[in-house]
Amino acid sequence: MRKWLTVILLGLGMVIAYVDRGNLSAVLAFRDFRTAFHLSDTDRGLLNSAFFWSYAALQIPAGWIVDRYGAKRPYAIGFTLWSLASATSGFVQNMGQLAGTRLVLGVGESVSTAASLRWIRFNCEERERGLATGIMFAGTKLGAAVGAPVTVFLVARFNWRLMFLVSGLSGLVWLVVWVLGVRDERPARVFPSDASAVVKMTDLLRRRALWGIILGTFAYNYFIYFCLTWLPSYLTEARHLSPQAMGFYTMFSFGGIAIVSILAGLAADRVIARGGNPVRTRKLFTLVGFVLASTEIVGMLTRSNNVALFFAIFSLTGLGLATANYWALTQTIFPQNAIGRVIGVQNCASNLSGIAAAILTGWLKQLTGGYGASGVAILVVLLIGLASYGLLVREEPSR
Repeated sequence: MRKWLTVILLGLGMVIAYVDRGNLSAVLAFRDFRTAFHLSDTDRGLLNSAFFWSYAALQIPAGWIVDRYGAKRPYAIGFTLWSLASATSGFVQNMGQLAGTRLVLGVGESVSTAASLRWIRFNCEERERGLATGIMFAGTKLGAAVGAPVTVFLVARFNWRLMFLVSGLSGLVWLVVWVLGVRDERPARVFPSDASAVVKMTDLLRRRALWGIILGTFAYNYFIYFCLTWLPSYLTEARHLSPQAMGFYTMFSFGGIAIVSILAGLAADRVIARGGNPVRTRKLFTLVGFVLASTEIVGMLTRSNNVALFFAIFSLTGLGLATANYWALTQTIFPQNAIGRVIGVQNCASNLSGIAAAILTGWLKQLTGGYGASGVAILVVLLIGLASYGLLVREEPSR
């Protein structure tokens, strides 16, 4: 029971992280906010990307830190820093200061994924990891789901400055529970792949599976971060929704992927518990998720608002089949005593896609005046990810 309560707490930590990293994109959908900071579409892309520059750059160091010091203390320090950075965003006076708080937010959140997945890897058996990872990553989607409508409500009811302050400081309740209630990770059992005491980074980089995971993770998160940074603006500008309706559809899109990620992780666990091969099972779920996500191109190119809104929800929800399983697949393939570094590399690739999606979408929007070209870019990237997982990611003997 204590183990699963900690897994739920990890999921709640991700909810808070994604509310704090996603609230800017919701605010950018307000014309008054854009006018106050004199923002062009390119400026909006740069602001949306600022978080990911520091977050991505620190993923490998964060992996090393949690391999060295465990999950509990690094996560507590990072959480404190990002909460204060989020709250401070309510006091900025210009675009440069706002970008600065987003960079600090990225520094604080950089340890969250590596610490969470290390704790799961050390405390959960293979047959439990799909569900545990699904619950944890459902938090990332629930954070985006509830973040948009809550942000819209706070801005409309009060103002954007108070929204940032409330968003940053309210999460500190989680920190108290984490510090007082959670034990640091301990090995669930020894795995054959962990027999060697030291796994060199050069050996990891020689594995074809790692490069397949890097490309596939970039592709998965390119679509996720397009939705996190530009979906609110797409819904209000291209589909002419009100801010309240935008918050509603954003909530349903991310809520759908959160639910499916838990169910898909549990379903894969059940197949594995009945004798299914862990790598092949989780890989199949991942591939189907990529295929379903690719249907977003239909919605972005159609003139029908109803069709567009359906595929905005369906494509992101379908990607939930991959969410828990592509992360659990990494934990299955690579040695336990290197998992922090591997997760760091994987999450670095994940968040480089956040930079790419935010900036490329802004540039394409300013160049073409619409979102169709951005939809084509999403499709191409997802197909690359599909091929990477299909052809490169497989079990390899330890070197």
